[in-house]
Amino acid sequence: MATKRKATTKVAAKAPKKATPKVVKKAVKKTAKPAKKTSASKAPAARVGSLVGKPAPAFTMPTGDGRTISLSEFKGKRVLLYFYPKDDTPGCTAQACALRDGMKDLAKANTVVIGVSKDSVEKHNRFKAKYDLNFLLASDENTAVCEKYGVWTQKSLYGRSFMGIERSTFLIDEKGIVRGEWRKVRVPTHYDDLSKAIAGL
Repeated sequence: MATKRKATTKVAAKAPKKATPKVVKKAVKKTAKPAKKTSASKAPAARVGSLVGKPAPAFTMPTGDGRTISLSEFKGKRVLLYFYPKDDTPGCTAQACALRDGMKDLAKANTVVIGVSKDSVEKHNRFKAKYDLNFLLASDENTAVCEKYGVWTQKSLYGRSFMGIERSTFLIDEKGIVRGEWRKVRVPTHYDDLSKAIAGL
């Protein structure tokens, strides 16, 4: 009888020890899931309507060549202001190279080109050097200018939502008025569209 009592006592003592780690693991998993949800992207900025015929929103941004530029300094010139998602990605590279190759014609049409993304000025410098880009690249790291032009939007990829720059271009005339805008730009035909619009001013 004494032997049976000892065996019963040992089984009862071991049972809680095995259960304790399982309870702890479940608790950790449950608290970890809400933490992921709180790291979601901030809400998108209010959508800006068409800017055509309106004064172009003012801006001041640092560039890859160490300057700080403002829209006001380009009065008397046409400004081709284009927003793109990221340096050195396939679509953005193709777009930049098309503008690079057309710079002689654009310069003859009194047009300055300014590319804008969230990339830092250091990344802009590497991008310009790699592809020998012959126009300005401005850095809008806090997205303030992107929001003014209504190109900071909510995107989705593979079922995941995130904030990003919608590829867009604005043609600003010598008096600072937006004369053309292209949103959700298709890179292959974009330069031809721009050339026609500039020639028509």
